[in-house]
Amino acid sequence: MANKLVYFFGNGKAEGNADMRAELGGKGANLAEMTNIGVPVPPGFTISTDVCKMFYDNNRKYPAGLKEAVAANLAKLEKAFGKKLGDPNDPLLVSVRSGAAVSMPGMMDTILNLGLNDKSVEGLAKKTDNPRFAWDAYRRFIQMFSDVAMGIDHDKFEAIIDEVKSHKGKKLDTELDTAELQEIVSKYKVLYKTEKKEDFPQDPVKQMWAAIDAVFGSWMNPRAIKYRELNSIKGLKGTAVTVMAMVFGNMGNDSGTGVCFSRNASTGENKFYGEYLINAQGEDVVAGIRTPKDMSQLAKENPKIYAELVKIRNNLEKHYHDMQDMEFTIQQGKLYMLQCRNGKRTGAAAVKMAVDMVAEKLITKETAINRVEPQHIDQLLHPAFNKAALASATKIAQGLNASPGAACGQIVFTAAEAEEWKKNGKKVLLVRKETSPDDIAGMVASQGILTATGGRTSHAAVVARGMGTPCVSGVEAIKFVSADTISIDGKTFKKGDYLSIDGTTGYVYAGQIATEPATLSKELETFLKWCDEVRNSSVRTPAVGAKITGFGVRANGDQPVDAENAFKFGAEGIGLCRTEHMFFDPKKLPYFQAMIGSDSTEMREKALSKILPLQKNDFAGIFKAMKGHPVIIRFLDPPLHEFTPKDKNGLNEVVNVIRELGYKLDASTLEARFADLHESNPMMGHRGCRLAITYPEIFKMQTEAVVLAAIECQKAGVKCQPNIMIPIVGEPKELSTIRAECEEVIARVQKEKGVKVNVNIGTMIEIPRAALLSGEIVKSADFYSFGTNDLTQMTFGYSRDDAAKFLDAYYSRNILEDDPFKTIDQNGVGQLIKMAVNAARSVKPDFHCGICGEHGGDPETIKFCYEAGLNYVSCSPFRVPIARLAAAQAVLAAKAAKKAPAKKAAAKKPAAKKAVAKKATAKKAPAKKAAAKKAPAKKATAKKATAKKAPAKKATKKTTKK
Repeated sequence: MANKLVYFFGNGKAEGNADMRAELGGKGANLAEMTNIGVPVPPGFTISTDVCKMFYDNNRKYPAGLKEAVAANLAKLEKAFGKKLGDPNDPLLVSVRSGAAVSMPGMMDTILNLGLNDKSVEGLAKKTDNPRFAWDAYRRFIQMFSDVAMGIDHDKFEAIIDEVKSHKGKKLDTELDTAELQEIVSKYKVLYKTEKKEDFPQDPVKQMWAAIDAVFGSWMNPRAIKYRELNSIKGLKGTAVTVMAMVFGNMGNDSGTGVCFSRNASTGENKFYGEYLINAQGEDVVAGIRTPKDMSQLAKENPKIYAELVKIRNNLEKHYHDMQDMEFTIQQGKLYMLQCRNGKRTGAAAVKMAVDMVAEKLITKETAINRVEPQHIDQLLHPAFNKAALASATKIAQGLNASPGAACGQIVFTAAEAEEWKKNGKKVLLVRKETSPDDIAGMVASQGILTATGGRTSHAAVVARGMGTPCVSGVEAIKFVSADTISIDGKTFKKGDYLSIDGTTGYVYAGQIATEPATLSKELETFLKWCDEVRNSSVRTPAVGAKITGFGVRANGDQPVDAENAFKFGAEGIGLCRTEHMFFDPKKLPYFQAMIGSDSTEMREKALSKILPLQKNDFAGIFKAMKGHPVIIRFLDPPLHEFTPKDKNGLNEVVNVIRELGYKLDASTLEARFADLHESNPMMGHRGCRLAITYPEIFKMQTEAVVLAAIECQKAGVKCQPNIMIPIVGEPKELSTIRAECEEVIARVQKEKGVKVNVNIGTMIEIPRAALLSGEIVKSADFYSFGTNDLTQMTFGYSRDDAAKFLDAYYSRNILEDDPFKTIDQNGVGQLIKMAVNAARSVKPDFHCGICGEHGGDPETIKFCYEAGLNYVSCSPFRVPIARLAAAQAVLAAKAAKKAPAKKAAAKKPAAKKAVAKKATAKKAPAKKAAAKKAPAKKATAKKATAKKAPAKKATKKTTKK
């Protein structure tokens, strides 16, 4: 099948299956699979993703043989459905749909009702005895084909239909009669001719190829490209194109269409969930043009169809072992399934489904861990409205709770406004009648999405759920007064006014409402415990060094409250405590500024002595919050100029503090000293360990504070594991010199207090030279933590603060795939990390290494860290649950990779058996041949005998006659 371009499905048999997503796309693969397992699916064929790749590789030209293959499969489709494309008496109509291997809802194009023309519409009207339906299908086809395949603005057609409705006094499309629809079709064709300078195409085959061109073309449309960028979808060959016989939900009140989920996509509840419309086509539900009915209503209106749907829902979920998102059409009382796929879901639903499906024995814990995505966990950590603030809020409307979470922002009415306002630092709420795929960038820029029409399966709802953005849809109370004004329940709101929405309840509130952090649900706690079991039970044998048991997750935290949050979210220690953040405390800052302005060691020590007890309290608070887990404290890192006063009042406050310490310095002298601290390139300037070399008293004070805090905790019966980290080391002697000074302080304080504490001293590897000299630096270190922010800056030579100005061009021109400050650069920075780890462990086999840069919460980076042999990752407290999941997924991925070669070997064994079987067959063959030769002899003997008997029989007959 390697060279096959088109795959057929129909009459209970398909040439593809669910494992062929790469070739058939998700839609094509699942249609084939449903066909094979007996689900009612209209027949059709899928043009493979390989064709899409060839199309773009060959300057938008199709491969040889495609036209013939499509023609042959169209003939199969016509035979299977018993109708012919373009037949003037009983026409076959088809849909032409996109479908990549990864679901991209609404991002690419679809054309329905293809095959109608001026003759076949008359035939359809007679055959169905429903002229209104036929002309409605024709006007829909002209509008969709003209927009998608020919690039005529959709709004121009909407203007025509609105004008006719207004003139005839009709509000809804469904109220238009046959004559009015014929008038609209006539006007549509005039518009088409005006725009394209030719008549609307009447040849259905030409229509079909124009639609196929459009669908393949939509793979590279701006919204599809943007969606792939936003969701990091890479490595796909392109979209497949599925051509399938049309069935109609708009043939009267015994017909309908809907979208349903085997479980609730918002909450995860194991309850059949969805929406449908009577006498409608699928686009009406998805586009949000009409507000649909709940599936529970279908059970009352048509219990037979509902029962059939429930049976299919149960079978598909058991077959795929996952929640299914399904599209269906009822045509004159007969049910057809048009699509199924693993459904998009909210974070809460993803976790609940995973936990429930394990309990139902539908999936294993390992499958559950791999199924939940890191962004799902991220959604669960989003804030909710503060209950007290909510109690006094003004509720102004209610819509459908389409995507959970609380959001508040200044309202904007276009995607472009949302993007622009976000760039200017504003938090916005996107308000639309309904959203379309073109709004994707604005939806990403918004805190929340609010729509006047559409249901829980509309574009706005599905995309918002996928992004974890709160959404309330179908708020009929919203009236659009002008381009920048809406009214809700009689109240007017202009662009820039504040609204708040609750995607969990569907309520809309006037003004701003305070939010509060989310709490971990029982299901999430259960799920994360499974993740912990997996990562803590992992055993790795690195290339260099001893075996590593477990893979830890720690948090970056600078204050006791950070440590408390980290512990609450499951952190196993503090991987980075940045002490400079503590110095910005108003109680400490003036004394630290006095230390900076001092002109003698004595004066600096006096100023630092005032900070010592406060710093000690900070460390003690963190140790207590972490309850015996390790805490890595990074000593002062930034250059001193970052701490200098910003105005005259600040300067005078420092002058007063210096006087309080018993010294005199006038403001002008102090100002001159502060000015001297300015650096041209502070990132590579007088900072970190370089400060400790020039001003040893700073790190000595911090060391004393660490030891005193540890002693205080020990006396109070609180276990603690203090670790001192010396930043920005690039030369082995820097670390050995500073370590010796720290050890002197530790020994002195222990002697003075009569208490011994164990304090580890390590370093942060953030300079390429440090990675290269790791084998020497390790001799003075108890651990390494990789500071990947600076290591990335120095390896690339990019400033993290300025790189955004040019990195977009690097992505668009395929020079870089990812932001190197978000996901670790494995080729460069990653190689330095591996080199440093291996060099360190060649000296100390059990040496402990971790990562504490911003990359520590990135799932792809976490996977790299596991493979590189690091002991732990550290990230911000609110990303700890995400890291726990990503770490478990990294462990499972490594296990799967180990099993893969074994599977490959096992797969080869049957081939060997096959060969043996062939040999045996070959041996038997001569014997069979010989037997075959004997057979003619037997046959000849039999014939002879029969011939001899024949005369005797003849003679007997003669005797009888006589």
